[in-house]
Amino acid sequence: MTIAPAKLTDPAVRAFVTAINAGDRDAFLSVLTEDATMSDDGSDRDLQQWIDREIFDPNGRIDVQTESSGGHALVANFTNETWGEMRTSWRFTVEHGRISRFETGQA
Repeated sequence: MTIAPAKLTDPAVRAFVTAINAGDRDAFLSVLTEDATMSDDGSDRDLQQWIDREIFDPNGRIDVQTESSGGHALVANFTNETWGEMRTSWRFTVEHGRISRFETGQA
């Protein structure tokens, strides 16, 4: 059973998921701090290149299954046209209402 993005606890994480599912790169970037960082499967990545390659160019979508840690940790089914569907975990560092770091990987 999925959790609707509108039901996610943290407003920044809610906006992050909503932007991914809408394919809205500008809205996605607006929820991140200017110096935001990220990692995929434990390796730091170039954020701009990664989001284009993994999310926006291949029409990524995130369907949240569970949330914990006050809404800063998700387990979700992530789908894109490159890799298909995979079970993923997402962890967020939120500062002053914006995401300064997210970490994702296979769950």
